[in-house]
Amino acid sequence: MGHRNRDHSVKKHPGAQLNQALARPILKAGGNGRLTCAGAHRLAREQNCLPKEIRIQADLLELRIAQCQLGLFGYARGQKNFNPDADIIPELKERIFDVQCDGAIGCKTCWELAKEFKISRITMGSVCERLEIRIRSCQLGIF
Repeated sequence: MGHRNRDHSVKKHPGAQLNQALARPILKAGGNGRLTCAGAHRLAREQNCLPKEIRIQADLLELRIAQCQLGLFGYARGQKNFNPDADIIPELKERIFDVQCDGAIGCKTCWELAKEFKISRITMGSVCERLEIRIRSCQLGIF
């Protein structure tokens, strides 16, 4: 990211200060100016902080979050990573429609359902895409 982007990243988080204790492991985990969603969540667990704090620090360090575990962002050429042929288990479909609100479901809820139904998070994102259920409330605060 260039200087212009840094100014934008800092403005997204008014008053945020770079935390050197978090900056070192974030920079170590981030490669090519990117920190993966999985890497950000791993760091949050290791550093005993919220995933959103890792994202804020990554922004201040000019690192982009990449490879959303639900397939929503951060893939080649700005594409999403969905499987248009993802199998939709009837019980999962029923649960999704039970917990959705106004055609949307939270990121954390998607993770919980993926664990409950023993499917990957990418598959969960693909199922929501196929069902035209919007995923919102990213745990990292991206959307």
